[in-house]
Amino acid sequence: MNNSQEQRRKLGWLFWVGLGLVAVTLLVGLAVAGLRSRVAQGAPLPVYGQIADFSLTNQNGRAVSLADLRGRVWVADIIFTRCAGPCPRMTRQMKELQDALPPARQAKLVTLTTDADFDTPPVLKAYAERFGADTNRWMFLTGDKREIAKLAIDSLKLTAVEKKPEERQSPEDLFVHSTIFVVADKRGQLRGVFETTGEGIDPLQVRARILATVERLEQEP
Repeated sequence: MNNSQEQRRKLGWLFWVGLGLVAVTLLVGLAVAGLRSRVAQGAPLPVYGQIADFSLTNQNGRAVSLADLRGRVWVADIIFTRCAGPCPRMTRQMKELQDALPPARQAKLVTLTTDADFDTPPVLKAYAERFGADTNRWMFLTGDKREIAKLAIDSLKLTAVEKKPEERQSPEDLFVHSTIFVVADKRGQLRGVFETTGEGIDPLQVRARILATVERLEQEP
């Protein structure tokens, strides 16, 4: 393959990845706008879908399934520990959310890795300690790639696309993934979608809306 063909192939891959991310961003924007209005008006929060059962492993090597989160409201995101892009910022935002949750709240925080081969339980445990995670409330999950994809992409609507080796700009440039936080209710239904980064995004306002959503959902039976 000559250089011109290789360049066209790379540009084509970037176009489709970019198009997919634009579509996700538009959907997130619409969801956020609708959710913001419902929270402000006190209207019932929408149900975006039912979360399918899963079997993953937390940072302590313990198996975790949807049953372990039944009866709890939970906030989730997807990162990978080698990420040099938005992941550290997202994890700091999740830590700030953890610190802002009143002790009486039963809500859980869930961080998935999209880099399961590298992010083993010990790696995730060290990452959790690095960011000051309260692991009684906040779990970091790894496991079979298909299980992670089923939960992240199919159920939680989180995007995660592995980049091909020849298209990486650095050794840490491994994935293109969502920067959203999602909220699930006590019945395992997806109820909230929040963009955390980007132009015009105020992290304080985002955190306040997530906290308000968690509080609303904890009041539901």
